[in-house]
Amino acid sequence: MQTVRFGLTLQTLKLGALLALGFTPAAVSAQDGHAAVHGPAGPATHASSAFVAAVRDATRRFQDPYIALNEGYTPTFGCVTGSSEGAMGIHFVNFNKVGNPGLEIRDPEILLYEPLPNNQFRLTGVDYLVLADAWNAANPAPPELDGQLFHYFESPNRFGLPAFYTLHVWAWKDNPQGTFANWNPRVSCDAYNPQN
Repeated sequence: MQTVRFGLTLQTLKLGALLALGFTPAAVSAQDGHAAVHGPAGPATHASSAFVAAVRDATRRFQDPYIALNEGYTPTFGCVTGSSEGAMGIHFVNFNKVGNPGLEIRDPEILLYEPLPNNQFRLTGVDYLVLADAWNAANPAPPELDGQLFHYFESPNRFGLPAFYTLHVWAWKDNPQGTFANWNPRVSCDAYNPQN
């Protein structure tokens, strides 16, 4: 697995994009605990295996975090942990995509990275995200991709976001809780150091 070294200076937020979307910057330290209304997260099926393969094909180039940065993804929210549930890792968010209520398997709004020693990062998965108000205004039912239902996060939430729907896909790191679970106990924020 390819890893790339880069410093904290790359963790600056695109403040204008955040404010335009109504977001408030979150702390850049590891975060514990978070409640969400969970959707299904069961074991992989043949259909979900094809979904994961499509995600891997679409995101293979992002194993190099510099490519993600060059394509408009910004490290945001610090390293997100969930106590006993595991972690999500560092979210590289493309705020231009979050503002669009459309969803495409090959075009995720968020890339998930696990921090490694020596300020390196490993791609672990993706997170599809759509703001609930925008989605609900144009659609009669909650979002789904390839038959996978999204999880709903109410507002207020730890991210300072309006209510949103999200779907994690652990395409690059196995998750014993399920391919589409929010938290992955095999992801750790232990190596995250915002001081570097």
